[in-house]
Amino acid sequence: MTITSKDVIAILGPADETLVAEVIATGATQVELAEALAWVNNDEAMLGEGRRLPTGRVAALVDLLSPDEEEQDK
Repeated sequence: MTITSKDVIAILGPADETLVAEVIATGATQVELAEALAWVNNDEAMLGEGRRLPTGRVAALVDLLSPDEEEQDK
């Protein structure tokens, strides 16, 4: 089942409409979005658990949710 804007906001918290639309456009599920968020928030722990790097929709979501390197430098 594809994700709705309500689902995205429930998982991510307050989010900009563009990001919500981009997440929905991936065709991801709630489980995939939650996994991507876990990777973004603590990739070292995920690797420590022996998980493989994300692929497919989860990887696309990680890219969407990860802060731009330029923004991190500010």
